[in-house]
Amino acid sequence: MMTVKLEPGSVIAVIGSGAMGAGIAQVAAAAGHTVKVYDTRPDAITIALAGIGTIYSRLADKGRMTHAEADAARARLHGVSSLADVADAALVVEAIVEDLDVKRGLFAELEGIVAEDAILASNTSSISITAIGAKLRRPGRLVGMHFFNPVPLMQLVEVISGVATDAAVAQAVYDTAASWGKSPVHAKSTPGFIVNRVARPFYAEGWRLLQEQAADAPTIDAVLREAGGFRMGPFELMDLIGHDVNYSVTRSVFDAYYGDPRFAPSVLQQELVNAGYLGRKSGRGLYPYGANAAPQPVRTESALARPEFVGHSLEAGADGRQTAAMLGRLRAHGIDVHQRHSAEGHQHEAPAFHCNGAAIYLTDGRTATERARANRHDDTVVFDLVFDAATATRIAVAAADQCSLAAFNSAVALFQAAGFAVTRLDDVPGLVVMRTVAMLANEAADAVYQGVCSAAAADTAMQKGVNYPRGPLAWADAVGVGHVVTVLENLAASYGEDRYRVSPLLRRRQAAGKNIHA
Repeated sequence: MMTVKLEPGSVIAVIGSGAMGAGIAQVAAAAGHTVKVYDTRPDAITIALAGIGTIYSRLADKGRMTHAEADAARARLHGVSSLADVADAALVVEAIVEDLDVKRGLFAELEGIVAEDAILASNTSSISITAIGAKLRRPGRLVGMHFFNPVPLMQLVEVISGVATDAAVAQAVYDTAASWGKSPVHAKSTPGFIVNRVARPFYAEGWRLLQEQAADAPTIDAVLREAGGFRMGPFELMDLIGHDVNYSVTRSVFDAYYGDPRFAPSVLQQELVNAGYLGRKSGRGLYPYGANAAPQPVRTESALARPEFVGHSLEAGADGRQTAAMLGRLRAHGIDVHQRHSAEGHQHEAPAFHCNGAAIYLTDGRTATERARANRHDDTVVFDLVFDAATATRIAVAAADQCSLAAFNSAVALFQAAGFAVTRLDDVPGLVVMRTVAMLANEAADAVYQGVCSAAAADTAMQKGVNYPRGPLAWADAVGVGHVVTVLENLAASYGEDRYRVSPLLRRRQAAGKNIHA
């Protein structure tokens, strides 16, 4: 069985000429392979090849490839009218309908056509590779090769090994994808693979926050973009994907994990789907679309006068990394921060900052109201995690129910003086960014702990596959594994749900005093 990447010039067959199949064909031909494209609809092949040719011409016009390279790549593309025409393929990539029986039938037919050492690959995003290959005579040569849309632009390829997949086959596909300029990762065939599993909390916690009335959808999206560094918030992203598609994926992962509450779908999203509010494609989702759609306002506090006094507790160490970064931001904006020992304020728990009577803490998964009671200090405010304290443009805060308006305004004024737009959330556990990041890290840690992938693969997959600003496990390291565990424990205590159980890997790293990427 082949153990190295496929050399340029070897034949790649792509079955299916839709958006994914055409994208795979475009990349493979540009990498130097002869590419044969088959579809049961001959006209679809013609349209796909013409579209790829046009793309090559545009790339050449923009200087991203030479015109000679574009002509050569175009010449390597061939439409074929029969599966028998792919008999000389070294690799066959299937990109057809997501139906187990249809895929099984295709690969069974291909087994009788291609050579014994040819690799069979499925671009499935959700179906078990083990199940697809179960009825093949030689299931060891079947592997998942999951590209992301649009294929030419997205770097990630999940290389999925089923129970029977030969390790040499998976490595050959991995090396081939790398030679095409992609960022491949190895993963075992488990529900959702890496990306569709680890990404579930990004959507799920957004729905929970909306249902709990922490803020409206545009505000939650803005916090995750402008404070969390995500390219899109969960609701605008689901509107783009389509709520029917996103809900279906969530249901399939939830069902595949036998109803694990961590993957539970949202009744709010189900209602949207029932109403036909599917997002951009239907003209309405969480946002309105169309010529008359007005921009949606984001909850932002009005400007307040610069605070007179700001203190910083030297003992505020549990969240020290984030607190130190925020301290740097305050000082960079000319705010005179006085350092002092917490004993001066008689606090049970040293806050990160003091401002005109307000005790201000980075969220640890408890509500501000809980922390106010625990510390016997009514004027308590918590602030959310930010991706980069030096550059973030927005920050989210919440006040204890006992907190006076004057104390809350002092905290708002402090962050405004540091250049942040400030969003007030209802006092929900974990706020928005911290809660989302903790759950993403927890799910990624479980995937690593269960042998689905490596820590490096989990981070690469989420950065290259869904454009996260940082891999979730690298983010846990940046926040502090101990603080992430504390956040999750407090979320679990607040909700009393197994949904927020802590991954054993995070607990082990916390106990060892090590990062995930040790």
